Amino acid sequence: MQFLVTAKDGDDAEAPARRLAAREQHLAGARRYAEEGVIIAGGAILDDEGRMIGSSVIYEVPDRAALDAIIAADPYVTGGVWQLIDIRPFRLAVRSKG
Repeated sequence: MQFLVTAKDGDDAEAPARRLAAREQHLAGARRYAEEGVIIAGGAILDDEGRMIGSSVIYEVPDRAALDAIIAADPYVTGGVWQLIDIRPFRLAVRSKG
């Protein structure tokens, strides 16, 4: 089952520092999940000045419980980066070959 996750960072003054502190661990996990086929695509949401203010990820997992476990362990969650997380069932209609 596929899910689209949109997660917004906090908007407090310390939010960019929290993201930076957790970023390498978050990306290492994301790369591993991408290699396993759990993450189909993902990346940072940017503001008009190009600063990272959130993330959007498409996951493919057996069910919502599996996704919830993955998200709960993500360094962006445990590190307090993601403050507002929206999860929606998703069906990918087009996939890039690259």
